[in-house]
Amino acid sequence: MESLQIVINSIPYLLKGTVVTLELAFFSIVLGFMVAIFVSIGQLYGSKFVQTFFLLYERILRSLPELVILFLIFYGLPIIGIRLNPLVASIIGLGLRSSAYQSQIFRGAISSLPKGQVDAAYSLGMTKFQTFFNVIFPQAMRISLSGWTNEAAVVLKDTSLAYSLGVIELLRQGTYIIAVTNKPLLIYVICGLIYFALTFSLSKGLGYVEKKLAIPGYEVRRG
Repeated sequence: MESLQIVINSIPYLLKGTVVTLELAFFSIVLGFMVAIFVSIGQLYGSKFVQTFFLLYERILRSLPELVILFLIFYGLPIIGIRLNPLVASIIGLGLRSSAYQSQIFRGAISSLPKGQVDAAYSLGMTKFQTFFNVIFPQAMRISLSGWTNEAAVVLKDTSLAYSLGVIELLRQGTYIIAVTNKPLLIYVICGLIYFALTFSLSKGLGYVEKKLAIPGYEVRRG
């Protein structure tokens, strides 16, 4: 009965932390998506200098642990006079690292499209800009949904690292409750179940979207 009462009393606080976790995940994924588009375009269509720059960007961010990136942003930027609150610093850190992974997903999707489609677009009088955003980009987005779904789930789970900067997300709310109740196993199990529910729902939801937007027969044509 005591454990049940603790669970009942804890749920409102854990849900409050869950809202912050979802905000972190959403804005980080969106930031990562926007940056990744520029990185993937730069790597595919940029000059030698631009390609090298974005290659270094992607390799460095993929090589550093997420926690190190968060610390560099939160504790390093004040050295040059830029101070960010923990939530913003966490979104930037999570988003930039995710952009490195998302850029490879988008680059692979763009590269997989038949070159004949580009040639056909040029033959119709389309510019490179029109060809990319009217022909290449819509198809690449649909093809990349599978990999993007996995990356979104990873970002959602990585939001727990924002705890280290003092963001009061799900995990930190859990530690506050543990300090009062002295029931670490119970609270961490509940937190784990909430994370599972979030990632499972995200994967299922985006999986449904992926099926709806799938290009019929694309795999057959590509083979």
